[in-house]
Amino acid sequence: MKSIVITRPGGAEVLATEERPVPEPGPGEIRVRVQASALNRADVLQRMGSYPAPPGAPGDVPGLEYAGEVDAVGEGAGLWAVGNRVMGIVGGGGHAEYVVVHEREAIRIPQNCTVEEAAAIPEAFLTSYDALFRQLDLKVGERVLIHAVGSGVGTAALQLARAAGAVTLGTSRTPEKLKRAEALGLEVGIDTGREDLAEAVNQATYGSGVHAVLDLVGGKLLEASLRVLALRGRAIVVGTTAGSKAEIDLGLLLRRRLHLFGTVLRSRPLEEKIALAREFSGSVLPLLSSGRIKPVIDSTFRFADIRKAHQRMESNATFGKIVLTW
Repeated sequence: MKSIVITRPGGAEVLATEERPVPEPGPGEIRVRVQASALNRADVLQRMGSYPAPPGAPGDVPGLEYAGEVDAVGEGAGLWAVGNRVMGIVGGGGHAEYVVVHEREAIRIPQNCTVEEAAAIPEAFLTSYDALFRQLDLKVGERVLIHAVGSGVGTAALQLARAAGAVTLGTSRTPEKLKRAEALGLEVGIDTGREDLAEAVNQATYGSGVHAVLDLVGGKLLEASLRVLALRGRAIVVGTTAGSKAEIDLGLLLRRRLHLFGTVLRSRPLEEKIALAREFSGSVLPLLSSGRIKPVIDSTFRFADIRKAHQRMESNATFGKIVLTW
């Protein structure tokens, strides 16, 4: 099978296409013929040598999600039949023509979704759903601030929050992205390149602050995020594109009784990934099937143009997901 391979740490030029053996499904597993996948910031970091794959995942084949058809079924696996359309997340190896996953990790592709749209769902929507509702416990009527609202996870989180009846605020350094996000339900857009975050949030909330923050950026923005939280507010850090270090006021954390979380899906145990996939299938798939929420695709590339796709990701001009097809 064809696989995208990181030949050495470096720029997009280190990516190549190589032939690898087709994997065989074990007990309780299925093999999926990957028709489409998507590019994530983690793939770029892995290519640069700063985000190694977790144990059990290929260290030189990137790709955290897949969409395609069941190609083979392992011993004892009975949830799926050959030909079923499925999607899901993996620790790595999604940028290959075949992947093997546990059958309970796989998620049904809604009938109204193309395979390209399905490829834009797993990482963004599973990450958002887990962070917003399983960890931040976002409630109807609460105010949530989403950083990098134009990113893949940002656009997914925005739609999920609105569908749940939350009030949405979002940040970006690009006014055009904020404008496009309005069509997805963004109520308050904040241009962090020109506006002070605390002032903008206080003005929009009449000084009440937000109940929750989904931080996809990290770095210095974390301290500002904590300052705009209401009493007993919650913040979760999902990404660190602005840096992995931040200085925070512990006095503020104590006085307002704030809760600060950190999360990552990639390295979680199989049991946790299965539990999330099953819960997601019951809670979010109906919204996708009805069209109430939808994946947002920035651009689509053939895997043969993987280097161009990485360059597009690194341009920071994307709105939504970059999808890859064979």
